[in-house]
Formats: sequence, C-alpha cells, structure tokens
Amino acid sequence: MAFSLMSLPYDKEALAPAITAETFSYHHGKHHQAYVDKTNAAIEGTAHADKSLEEVIAASRGSDGGLFNNSAQVWNHGFYWHSLTPSTNGPSGDLASKIDEAFGSLDKLKDELKSKGAGHFASGWVWLAEKGGKLEVVDTHDADTLADQDYNPLLVIDLWEHAYYLDHQNARPSYLSAVVDGHLNWDFAADNLARGSTWTYEA
Repeated sequence: MAFSLMSLPYDKEALAPAITAETFSYHHGKHHQAYVDKTNAAIEGTAHADKSLEEVIAASRGSDGGLFNNSAQVWNHGFYWHSLTPSTNGPSGDLASKIDEAFGSLDKLKDELKSKGAGHFASGWVWLAEKGGKLEVVDTHDADTLADQDYNPLLVIDLWEHAYYLDHQNARPSYLSAVVDGHLNWDFAADNLARGSTWTYEA
C-alpha cells in the first residue's frame, strides 16, 4: 500500500511559542512528507508493497538501511505529532499510578525526560515506554524506533535539530522544557498504556 502524510491533530499554530507554525511547516510539511515519499518509492513493486508500515519497519530492520530509516521516520513522526497537545492536564488513573511507581513522581519523570533528551548525543528520540508492566525512559539514535521492539511506546519527543532549531536555535534544553512542561499529550499516553499494544500509523 502507498502511505500518506498524516495530518497534524491540531492547528500548526497551536503549540507556539514552544513549536511555531514555521517549524511545523518545515518539519511536518517537508521532512515528514519526504520520508513518506521515499518509503513509497522504495516499496513500490516489491514484496513490501502491501504491508503495513509496522511490517515494513520490522522486515527492513538490519537488511535494508534506507528503507528502514525512511519508514521508521514516517512512524516516529506520526507518533510524535500525537504525543503533543496544545494544552496538557497531566496524567491520571493507571498511568499516574505507574509513573509514581517507576519514577517517584510526575516531576521526576519530567526531569528524566529532559535530562536524557538533553544528554542524547546528536539526532534521535526520547521515549516514555512500557515494558513488562513497568514504565521506562528510553532513547534511540537517528531513525531507530520502538515500533517493532519489545516495548509499548507511550510518548516520544523528537531530538533532531529540525524539530527545534528555528524556535530555540541550539538550545535543546529550552525546547525540551517547553514541550515536557506544557505540551505532552498524557491522554494519548494513557490510551497507549490501556491498549497494551503498539500504536498503529494511520494517515
């Protein structure tokens, strides 16, 4: 199947000044679109043509670096858009309980997301994920993804420079603080936790 660019689940001006419309225009409209286009070109006429995006990622890991990188980036970006929200009320219910159990408090989880994201060398992603019933903060490099791994990802933050450079220049910690403190979609995280299986990319 040919994949499509996923629409943003909010207006591209809704997260300013943390993430501005100009950044979304490039990040969503150009970077994400390019990953979609390259993935579609790579699978056309192949055994991957009728697979889901998650199946393409799993099949290409370790065997086709170009296809893996592009298809994983399609998935990661779709998951990232949904990990963000214009306003946040904080976690509740089972998610809040598991956060307290794993990290001690929501503030300590936020500190770990910020510190691991700021300390991550070069490009990548920092995730809140569930494994074996316990929550963890995990980082992956470059295009690597949790989409086909032994984790249930709940939230992700993009650490590539194109995610924040126009708005925060080289100050990644400023971007992380703005996103973690004001724009993480805890309802999305709770839905992912309750479902108990990895989110599926659907444009």
